[in-house]
Amino acid sequence: MIPVKGFEGRKVGVLGLGRSGLAAARALAAGGAEALCWDDSAEARATAERDGIEISDLTRQGVWRDISALIVSPGIPHLYPEPHRVIAAAMAAGVPVDNDVGLFFRSLGGKDWDRFDTVPRVIAVTGSNGKSTTSALIHHILEISGRRSQLAGNIGRGVLDIDPPGDGAVVVLELSSYQTDLARALTPDVAVFTNLTPDHLDRHGGMGGYFAAKRRLFAEGGPDRAVIGVDEAEGMYLANQLSEAPEDDRVIRVSTKDRLDGFAWSVFARKGFLSEYRKGKQVGSIDLRAIRGLPGAHNHQNACAAYAACRALGMAPKMIAEAFETFDGLPHRSQVVGEKDGVLFVNDSKATNLDSAAHALLAFDRIRWIVGGQMKDGGLAALRPHLGRVAKAYVIGRQARETALEISDIPHEVCETMAVAVARAAGEAEAGEVVLLAPAGASFDQYDNFEKRGEDFTAEVRKRL
Repeated sequence: MIPVKGFEGRKVGVLGLGRSGLAAARALAAGGAEALCWDDSAEARATAERDGIEISDLTRQGVWRDISALIVSPGIPHLYPEPHRVIAAAMAAGVPVDNDVGLFFRSLGGKDWDRFDTVPRVIAVTGSNGKSTTSALIHHILEISGRRSQLAGNIGRGVLDIDPPGDGAVVVLELSSYQTDLARALTPDVAVFTNLTPDHLDRHGGMGGYFAAKRRLFAEGGPDRAVIGVDEAEGMYLANQLSEAPEDDRVIRVSTKDRLDGFAWSVFARKGFLSEYRKGKQVGSIDLRAIRGLPGAHNHQNACAAYAACRALGMAPKMIAEAFETFDGLPHRSQVVGEKDGVLFVNDSKATNLDSAAHALLAFDRIRWIVGGQMKDGGLAALRPHLGRVAKAYVIGRQARETALEISDIPHEVCETMAVAVARAAGEAEAGEVVLLAPAGASFDQYDNFEKRGEDFTAEVRKRL
């Protein structure tokens, strides 16, 4: 646990008693504060009380007179589409509103770090797509190299729930726009921006607000090094804002589209090869094509970002390349779950929308595609340019027959259940093909979440290995 500093002997409100809220309450208490906790859910309040958390009704009149700050869980809106009533009351009373990420950065470090030979570092990763894989890959590289590392934030543990980092240790944080938007302190040593595509627009009041939330990670404190994906206009703009000139090596530009050899420091991937350039000279190269845990251009972008972040810590290219070889991918995100007779089985259950499904389809040349679920508005039309890679589609879900009509011009079969789809795809697949679960729809018609769907796919595959 990271004890929260700066609130000793003071009362602090905590709104939302999920993972981050409970961790914040305990970390505040460990730092000598009195945490007054509330959740709109009676069930959540009862669970917290059983765990020894003090419940205080933050909706009461006059409650803000003695409260020094309000800590808000990331899922609760503070501005758009409208502020939660507790947050609105706190702001009206002039009470500072923050979140667990802000508390983490204000509380990390201190005089006890003077005894360290190497001060701990923090790498923070944000972006629309790939931030989970990039964060996990950085963590994997550090662990394989023997450097102590913890993974937290939007993945792994809550930021305040980790152990205080020791000598030379690294904390890797995945941060969503919900987390960066509200944090009052954001001071990582290395900050990574993967990319930007439309998401959570209602929460941020549009694309501009969404980008502004991501940008705060780089603007609020100023990292020592910034790793910026520049394949979208927003990333190009951010890199330009942060650098003084092309010779400024505080910014490491990343691309899977362009050859970036005109900057002080860049990492790019073209035709499956990662290249690192410094001051116009190539200083590192990795063949990504045979790395099973990082298939496709989207994962090559993740590899470039993770490589750049680790190089910013001074790690050798050879060490990073060796760690790439042993990375299996995150569960449900282009995860290789098995291979038999030359057929690869890949679980990308997280591909719940058309953009992520397109990335999954582009990663392989000949695919037995398991698709279906609760489809989004617009259906599968946007995937049509990629369907030439599909040898056959196996359609699952309660709307399987309706979904099949959208891809009636390619070989397909209505299977409805995962068991039937995997059995049929595995039975018909030939050497060199990939049986790919990339549903392009939500899981809720048949499963509690995309994880359960991916676990079902994995279980059915392993019956046949």
